[in-house]
Amino acid sequence: MVLSVSSLLSTVVVLLLFTLPSSPKPEFIFTPLKESHIQAVVICSKELGIHLRIRSGGHDYEGLSYVSEIERPFSVVDLAKLRSIRIDIEDNSAWVQAGATNGELYYRISEKSKTHGFPAVAKTLEQGATKILYKWQQVADKLDEDLFIRVYVQTANTSNEGKRTITTSYDCIETNWINSTVYLDGFPNNTLPEVFLERRNLLKTYFKGKSDYAREVIPETALEGLWEKLLEVESPLVILTPYGGMMSKIPESQTPFPHRKGTKFKILYWSRWQDAEENVAKHIDWTRKVYKFLAPYVSKSPREAYVNYRDLDLGMNKNRSTSVEEASAFGTKYFKDNFYRLVHVKTEVDPDNFFRHEQSIPPLPLHMRGRN
Repeated sequence: MVLSVSSLLSTVVVLLLFTLPSSPKPEFIFTPLKESHIQAVVICSKELGIHLRIRSGGHDYEGLSYVSEIERPFSVVDLAKLRSIRIDIEDNSAWVQAGATNGELYYRISEKSKTHGFPAVAKTLEQGATKILYKWQQVADKLDEDLFIRVYVQTANTSNEGKRTITTSYDCIETNWINSTVYLDGFPNNTLPEVFLERRNLLKTYFKGKSDYAREVIPETALEGLWEKLLEVESPLVILTPYGGMMSKIPESQTPFPHRKGTKFKILYWSRWQDAEENVAKHIDWTRKVYKFLAPYVSKSPREAYVNYRDLDLGMNKNRSTSVEEASAFGTKYFKDNFYRLVHVKTEVDPDNFFRHEQSIPPLPLHMRGRN
């Protein structure tokens, strides 16, 4: 059976902004059934001079796995059929093929281990939400390792003639670990973990997200200013994810992920809309405005960002010849000093920069290779 690119894209794309007619579309979508098929696609792509994008689990805030703004023509390799997972509890490791979703991984881990965790108490401004959130910040990274309290900040209507207000919701429902991941993924609290095997995505909408990391408590006056910004759009969302615990015990240099000791919490600024005809610029500008407003209260030099909340506002590669210096504009925000170590890894495994996108890590230029 032969399917059109447009019909296949509807199953691949999560961020609906990239389904619009104005968005660049791939020439082909390949769905390999075994690893050798990927080799064939890479060889074919090189011979034809067609740029290649790789879609794995589908978590992509800027559509970089299925859209190319800087190189055309391009094709997509969808790894959805390559998603086997092997869990080894004895040596505390897992082997996961790239096409697996986080949910599928969580489910397979839960089959082997029933480790417990904690995934809602909601407060409005009228109920002291600002003071409670201020106090939460002071303990967010110091809570017991078995206690995880994430904060959702949204708008809500009050009973007073539909007037809008701010509500802060604190997840504190005792549950086992796998059910907490279902809940945190956006499903109702009583949803069975098997929903992860359906590869459903609740984020199939139009949205823009940006991220920050806080190392100090954000003062109440700044929180009150943030509330004013939230009331400017219809469906804003700010999520504060606490760190500390095991996150602080692992040294920054041990893995590429550097946001460790000293980080109180991660912040996601998120705006979504349902209608393709809606004022897109309004929502995107709102996230940028909130990001700018909180600049004095978050990490600095660099202003850190979460790589899984890709944000092209932080900088972009121009083309295949983008320099390390240019890429460091966003690379050091995602990886801090680990970015430069990743550049050396990239130089070793992909010196020709075949696998690339708007925010990929570039290899060293030829004249710098071989140096320490």
